[in-house]
Amino acid sequence: MRKALLAVAIAVLGATTVVPAASAAPGTLVWGPCPAGAFPTPDLQCTTLKVPLDYRAPGGRTIDVAVSRLPSKNPEKRRGVLLTNPGGPGGGGLDYPQLLKLVRLPQEVLDSYDIIGFDPRGVAHSTPVTCDLTPEQIAVGNLPYANGPADVVKQAAIAKREAEQCAGSKTGSMLPYVTTANTARDMDRIRTALGEPKVSFLGASYGTYLGAVYTTLFPERSDRIVLDSNLGPGGYDVDAMRGFGRGMEDRFPDFAAFAAKHPEYGLGTTPSQVTAKFHELAARLDRAPVEGVTGSVFRGLTFEGLYVTDLAQLAEDWQGLDQGRAPKPPEAPVTGVENLLASRFAVICGDSAWPRSIASYQLDVAVDRIRYPLLGAASANIAACAYWAPPAEPRVRITGHGPANVLMVQNQRDPGTPLSGARKLRAAFGERARMITIDQGGHGAYLFTPGKCGNSLVTEYLVSGKRPDDTFCPAES
Repeated sequence: MRKALLAVAIAVLGATTVVPAASAAPGTLVWGPCPAGAFPTPDLQCTTLKVPLDYRAPGGRTIDVAVSRLPSKNPEKRRGVLLTNPGGPGGGGLDYPQLLKLVRLPQEVLDSYDIIGFDPRGVAHSTPVTCDLTPEQIAVGNLPYANGPADVVKQAAIAKREAEQCAGSKTGSMLPYVTTANTARDMDRIRTALGEPKVSFLGASYGTYLGAVYTTLFPERSDRIVLDSNLGPGGYDVDAMRGFGRGMEDRFPDFAAFAAKHPEYGLGTTPSQVTAKFHELAARLDRAPVEGVTGSVFRGLTFEGLYVTDLAQLAEDWQGLDQGRAPKPPEAPVTGVENLLASRFAVICGDSAWPRSIASYQLDVAVDRIRYPLLGAASANIAACAYWAPPAEPRVRITGHGPANVLMVQNQRDPGTPLSGARKLRAAFGERARMITIDQGGHGAYLFTPGKCGNSLVTEYLVSGKRPDDTFCPAES
């Protein structure tokens, strides 16, 4: 998730406790202060907007969407608003404009736009959903590694119970409407309430799919669209989930080379030795976990560690586990984990139909264990979506119909949103899009690449509207 990466980049732990101001009627927004919580938000203004729960019944039940604004302080250069989304699904975005400013979103961009953040429907300070997940269910995680067919059957029972809890919770009636398409419709309600004829957009990770859906549903209301670290045109469907296995295979050689160059970690002196250490550690931790860290947890820890460009912490974690010490837990608890997982289920399971057969997942696990040996038997495992109600509406089809106003930016070796998916989205957009591909590993390209190539091209597009052709940026130190 891009927001988490930003938090790492500025060494801030925890999530915001921003409380939106009083609710505003559609078409008007009454801005108020955002009280500082674990994450400071001194420059933000906040409000709440009422939107329909079901856009097919716009006069029916409404829910709240929490919205924030980081206003431009240069009225002569201000050209409009820039909606933002840090990824997810399930993560809040109310404090994202402040995070972007703190990691040095260029001043030209801050001058050109009011930066708009929001918690998507179902999330955090917007009307939240719940699945009543227990700490034990949360600890299992989304997709534990399956060592064989029996592990898929075991996970199926957990997944079925999660889906039943979601449907039976006090917010179960909301779940069919907590989808990417409806969040995109909420974005257009925000645009209307701001009094803007068009909006620009900066979205990362899952936010790329949200932006793609928005500009597909509302092409005439889309200004400059920047999509950073891209999902494929199907969003977080079953293929994208299996794509995590591909992404880890793409990115892991960077870590293996790093660890081999630093023998002080004791993980091997060649990339092949580091790779062998991965499999040896995973097997050892399955037999004898270290403070609750199993082989499955170790694989997930490694996958998450590959998101960032600085791989030293991951090497230290491996070294500790190899010596019988678990990584240090976060210094502060992450709030809202249950809501994050519940809203994530709602979006992923509600956007598209998932296979129902346990046998199909057992086959996928067997195939991906061979195809993507580092993580494939986890990313192909069964999840709650196999037991979800059918989607309330067809998935939005991303096409080339609309203005040529999309700029994609993508690392070559992104574990979370692999280049293969980004290329599929680029093909689906056709002449609507151009893509900057950067010789870089990790998740997050704009503001995260050490070189100037990708950053300068994205900033120039946001500020001047000059969009580059498809571009390859070589590695820069």
